[in-house]
Formats: sequence, structure tokens, C-alpha cells
Amino acid sequence: MAVVKADGYGHGLLPMARAARDTGAEWLGVALFGEALDLRAAGDTGRILAWLATPGDPWEQVVNAGVDVGISTTLALARVSSAVRTTGQRARIHLKIDTGLGRAGCAPDVWPQLVERAKELQDAGQVEVVAIWSHFTVADDPRDPLNTVQIDGFGEAVAAARSVGLDPEHLHLANSAATLALPDAHFTLVRPGIAMYGISPGNRLGKPQEMGLLPVMTLVGRLALVKRLPAGSGLSYGHQYHLASDATTAVVPLGYADGVPRAATNVGPVFAAGKRRTVAGRVCMDQFVLDLGDDPAVEGDEVILFGSGRDDIPLAEDWAEVTGTIGYEIVTRVGPRVPRVYSGGSQ
Repeated sequence: MAVVKADGYGHGLLPMARAARDTGAEWLGVALFGEALDLRAAGDTGRILAWLATPGDPWEQVVNAGVDVGISTTLALARVSSAVRTTGQRARIHLKIDTGLGRAGCAPDVWPQLVERAKELQDAGQVEVVAIWSHFTVADDPRDPLNTVQIDGFGEAVAAARSVGLDPEHLHLANSAATLALPDAHFTLVRPGIAMYGISPGNRLGKPQEMGLLPVMTLVGRLALVKRLPAGSGLSYGHQYHLASDATTAVVPLGYADGVPRAATNVGPVFAAGKRRTVAGRVCMDQFVLDLGDDPAVEGDEVILFGSGRDDIPLAEDWAEVTGTIGYEIVTRVGPRVPRVYSGGSQ
């Protein structure tokens, strides 16, 4: 199951979905109902799971579109049942057990009620229980004992469902980290998300290249302005950076409105004018400044904020490290006014 939620982790929902299908993904996974309906509207007729919904979301549309729905509560089952009665379309559901993440998923003490009600609806022809699933808490650390606790808890939940007569087609637990590092949790489906885009699912597993991952996204800008300033000049708001000597400075027209973290002030790594540099001064809404020293540059020159990690090109993880976040956030926050240009695909 190729997870393409959050606009394909910032890479573009539809192009990433097409690429995943082209390379053999039998399932697509999204969080929101709207994402699933966008995939259907674009012509994707394959199996799709959407798992994060509120009471006011378009349950009838999703059921009618043949999208599988993640279910954690009997209230959600009631919404599915209502949608089935409205549409006349049998719903496909994935029952989620909370094995320790403490987020979505049915609490273990309520799980017997959920599976019994799901069995009643399946017997009535309203739903098909396609899968039982859950989500890891610390799969990026394969040695953490909580992983074993969660795998065991998942097995207990599956056994409880089978005891009332449910026999789901699929069991799925493994996210990106578990797909890479916990083969005991693979079951019948795995759900790679961030790893599919070449980003490490956790520092404890290592850098992308250490896991054989190749980053898909390269974030590129072009110098909008280049000028020479004297030593001591302050750069950007608040003058949090001053030139140590006479230097060439350059403006890059990307800012926090485009997803460049404001926390990257004076620490964000950028490849420009032949080598790695650091953002000079405060990141603004639409731009930031570089100190290029005495190296030559002209307006229009390309700069790379992050990409492959080769030849001193920064990784998204490098931005995450200096801004106190994770690679996921760096790529998913790239804003809609940044054009996406695709290469290497069949479409």
C-alpha cells in the first residue's frame, strides 16, 4: 500500500499515485476522504484506503466510490451503516486496533464490541471487513521492546476478531520504518510512506543512502538579486547576521510561505555558487539571503536547498536536524506556489 496522503508528502498527490501504480502498488493509502475522492476523480479505479474522518465528512460519497474506510469506533460503524442505507452500496472497512500509539484505533477493552458489531453488519450484507490494522509507535528503533508489545497486541486483536467469525482478507501493521526494519510485522500488506519518497523514517535507522533510499524531491531556487555589500552590513530582518568582510550577497525567492522553515535562520544549509552555504539572517515570508563571500554569482544562478545528498547537496534530513524537526515536515511543508516539475515517469 503506497501511502500518498498530504499531497503525496508534498510531492504531488496525483503524480505520486500514478508513479506508485506504474511500479506495482496494489493499494493507495490516504488520510482524508477528500484525498481518496480526488484520486477517484482522476481516474484511479484501484483499491484505496482512507482512514481519518469526522462525522461531517462525505461518508456516502466515499462508500459509493468504493473507497475502503478505516474504522476505530462503533460510532464510525454507525456512519458507515447509514451511508450504506443511503447509497445501496456495500462498504469495505478496515478495523483499527490501538496497540499502543494512543492515537486512532479502538481501545483494547472496547475491541470485542467493535468486532461483534462489525460481524453483525457483515452478516447483514452492509459491510465487508477487509482488514484489521494498527500503527507502530517506535518502529524506527527496531530494538525498542514496545514493538514486540504492539505485535503481540495486534495478534490478540486478530484472534478476538476471528473468534466472532471475522476472516479478513488483509492484516497490516508496518509503516515505512517497520517495512524496512521489522519483517515480523509485514503480514499481508505493508504501508510505506515517507521511505517511498527517499526520506529516512527516523534517525535511528540511518540516513537515506544507508538504507538504499534515493530522495525523490529536489528543492531548487534561482538567485533573484546579487550585490556587493561592505563588511559589517546586516542582512535581513533584525540584522541577526552581519558580514565579516566585504562580500557578495544574494537573495533567494523562497521563504516560510513556501515551506522554508523560519527556524532555519542562520542555520539552513544551501548549495550555491559551487559549495554548501548557510542561510544568512532571518528567513522571511518570501525570501532569504546568502553570504557568498568572494565567489562569483549572477542573477538566475541555481541554488539547491535540498536533494540527493550527493556532492555536498543537502538532504531534507539536514534541514530537519538544524531546525529541530523531521524530514517528513520539511518535504510536506513545501507550499503550493512552488511549481513541481516531474521527470522520469511514464505520464
